[in-house]
Amino acid sequence: MDRTAQLTFRPATREVVYDPGPAPDSPHLRAARVLEGNWTGTSTVPSRGLYPHQWSWDSGFIAIGLRHLSPLRAQTELETLLAAQWGDGRIPHIVFNPSVPLDAYFPSPDFWRSSTAGRAAGAPRTVQTSGIVQPPVHALAAWLVHCADPGLSRARGFLAGVYPRLAAWHRYLLHRRDLGGGGLASVVHPWEQGMDNSPCWDAPLARVTPAPARSFRRADLAHGAPEDRPTDLDYGRYVRLATDYRDRGYADGGSAFAVEDPAFNALLIASEHSLARIARELGATGTARQARAERLTGVLIDRLWDPAEGMFFCRDIRNGRDIRNGQDTRSSQDARSGDLIPERSVSGLVPLLLPTLPRAVVAALVRTLAGPHFGAGTRLVPSYDLLGEAFDPHRYWRGPAWFNTSWLLERGLRVHGETERAGALREAMLDTADTSGFAEYVDPYTGAACGATGFSWTAALTLDLLEAKAADATNGAKGGDLG
Repeated sequence: MDRTAQLTFRPATREVVYDPGPAPDSPHLRAARVLEGNWTGTSTVPSRGLYPHQWSWDSGFIAIGLRHLSPLRAQTELETLLAAQWGDGRIPHIVFNPSVPLDAYFPSPDFWRSSTAGRAAGAPRTVQTSGIVQPPVHALAAWLVHCADPGLSRARGFLAGVYPRLAAWHRYLLHRRDLGGGGLASVVHPWEQGMDNSPCWDAPLARVTPAPARSFRRADLAHGAPEDRPTDLDYGRYVRLATDYRDRGYADGGSAFAVEDPAFNALLIASEHSLARIARELGATGTARQARAERLTGVLIDRLWDPAEGMFFCRDIRNGRDIRNGQDTRSSQDARSGDLIPERSVSGLVPLLLPTLPRAVVAALVRTLAGPHFGAGTRLVPSYDLLGEAFDPHRYWRGPAWFNTSWLLERGLRVHGETERAGALREAMLDTADTSGFAEYVDPYTGAACGATGFSWTAALTLDLLEAKAADATNGAKGGDLG
């Protein structure tokens, strides 16, 4: 998998040049070795010990980096995930490897019971999955993977194969998950948003009675320090929500937890832009999808933007509502409201990724990103407000910096022409990723590793940044778009 010296054809100048490849033991090769070590033959695990299966949004980010090493492997990564899609369109957040022992990870396949509990929702019979979802980064990833080698992509029919599945995925989110009635997708479990124990969830989760501690065993604590992980109380509430969802046959609409999240919806909108490009590549116009992405950007601003605070906030659409036997007892008008959750999370900055944001919104987001809540003396962007009462520089999503969110913000800065800020963030990410051993997440001030090392999306996104840096050195840094 390591790149070696080769002759490279440059189409722009129609010349063949000698490419020596990365220097021995370079960051490029170290990142490539992480991905090689975590490859299973059809997909990439986030971490051999802590996360031994395939995760949904991890695979999206991993494919983005893998495209620089092997476009074929990057395509296979996404195809393997999409093969586990449910009949209703959802892409499950975990696809389980049947060769991994059940006690290696919790919740395991025997907890989710996807093939039986999910039968009405169209769960696949030949593979075991979870029943919840994760952020929809997949169409963006598919488009970038195609662009890495369009010839191979067209020869294999890659986009033609994934497009119907991605379109069904977006339909599921925009229709089945519009639980607030305002046009945005809701998450029904903190694991779906990806930022599991963010302080944004503290108030909504307080309404959830936790499952007894004796009813589950946390395999994650065997691979990470307890002070870096969610608490037992948090975990008990996660298990309760997942159990209730499973026992309803994974039917949407009856959860006591339902939140409209800015990062989740921003990634959905970004992927709608990518689906428009994929449609055009396949011979359609893509006009309707482009218009939908622009309309959803307006809805996101209307429902989640706070101009006084200069960022987006989550909306708790179950606030004050009474859910009994899966039924909401409030009026339909109340069901469309809910309250913004007054917690500053990196999720509220991720919409910077969107190309049609108004200039005033972009300027405010950039100020917030550089201000005291996220940019005061940090190396990377923290996952939570530096000044917040719940801030903890080491505990999972309550303060540490993560490489996928920083990558999204770096990309967003470039989309809006903030190349100097983007360049500084890129350099900090590259340095921190390598010195931390490609850690799962890091202390935002010191860059000290937390969680697992040899983490796949950290290595993959490092490769993407290295390739972008090399391209800038050749072509000059410039602003850009999602493709």
